[in-house]
Amino acid sequence: MTETMTNAELLAAGGNLMLLGMGFVFALLGLLVVTVGAMSRLVRRLEGEPKPIELSAEAPKPADGDLLSAISASVHRYRRSRGK
Repeated sequence: MTETMTNAELLAAGGNLMLLGMGFVFALLGLLVVTVGAMSRLVRRLEGEPKPIELSAEAPKPADGDLLSAISASVHRYRRSRGK
């Protein structure tokens, strides 16, 4: 014998399945957040605090003339080949 479900029963079963699936996904995402947070704390404890980057006070060196002309020629050739 086959049982037939009414539309209301099908809708209720679909709603239950939807809530079960959403609950499962929410639980897994919560577990993922907790796991990533714990790993982050563990890595920070093992590695220690990051050292600040020291910036030099000297002025940057001027670019080489040959380098600038090579870059300019390359840009010009690229633009010409692209029709710009």
